[in-house]
Amino acid sequence: MRRYWLILIIVALVGSFQFGCQEQSKMLRGSPKIVFEESIHDFGEVTAKKKYKAEFKLKNTGDGVLKITEVKRCCGVIAKLDKNEFGPGESGVLTVEYLSGANTSLMKRKISVISNDKENPKIDLTISARVVPKVAYEPHRLELSFKEENAGCPDITLTSVDKKPFSVKNFLSTGNCIKAEVNPSVEATKIILYPKVDLEKLQRNSSGFISIELTHPECEKVYLSYTTRLRFEFKPRSIIVSNPKPQKPVVKKISLVSNYNEDFEIESTLSKNGLVKVLDQQKIENGYQFNLEITPPPAENTGMFTDVFYVKFKGGQKLSIKCYGRMSIK
Repeated sequence: MRRYWLILIIVALVGSFQFGCQEQSKMLRGSPKIVFEESIHDFGEVTAKKKYKAEFKLKNTGDGVLKITEVKRCCGVIAKLDKNEFGPGESGVLTVEYLSGANTSLMKRKISVISNDKENPKIDLTISARVVPKVAYEPHRLELSFKEENAGCPDITLTSVDKKPFSVKNFLSTGNCIKAEVNPSVEATKIILYPKVDLEKLQRNSSGFISIELTHPECEKVYLSYTTRLRFEFKPRSIIVSNPKPQKPVVKKISLVSNYNEDFEIESTLSKNGLVKVLDQQKIENGYQFNLEITPPPAENTGMFTDVFYVKFKGGQKLSIKCYGRMSIK
């Protein structure tokens, strides 16, 4: 009797195992089908520099195992799956996080889901939003000039869009070349800042950004970019020597000009690594033109070389231009 029950149990286990294998084989042979409840999510109007989250629900409506092999996303977007494989009838969620930009803009980003669904191996999902900072500011960009007082820097006006009062906590700029006095204890719906420019520091940081930290509950910071028209400029801005041979001189022509029509005189020139030699220099409108002889060094393993050519003005100011080369070694 005991032997009879033992045989029944073994038969049942074998049958169950065979049934499971058949089902697994069926799923492997079957056709997965990925279906999303929605393919577009509009966040609507959002504030600047904040994170937002959306969920795209999916389901495998096929009779095979669905395998998601890749999720491609654009910059500023993070996409996460709760898992990568889904059996027939199983559901899941793709979570998308989006960091809004700093300025007013219309945003649209695409997320591509790659899977083993033969009919739809790639499905594109879209998120969109309208970025509206809760603190408006003017101007959005500063265009500075060395010819004007205080580099021509305008006042910066900050205005609360939702009428909530705020204060300015901090004012920072690239290289600390632009400063403004702030008073964190003063709250208002409109604040005007009066930036002061350090011209010496601006020479070293002619372009960059300004970050203004606020106490507004929906806008922690605003960002402005700035650019400055340089007083003096090399044209081109760098010297590139293509495929020279070791120790075979190459002649290059460059100009040094004043962007403000200023007269200037050159006191001396210098090559940092001794690879650049001035063949001649001529006075031209608003500046000078140089014929330079660049002599690549002896061949090395990399075949690359660099140098810096300096021009010193009468009065002490110094400008430099970089020289790059990759030697042709045979």
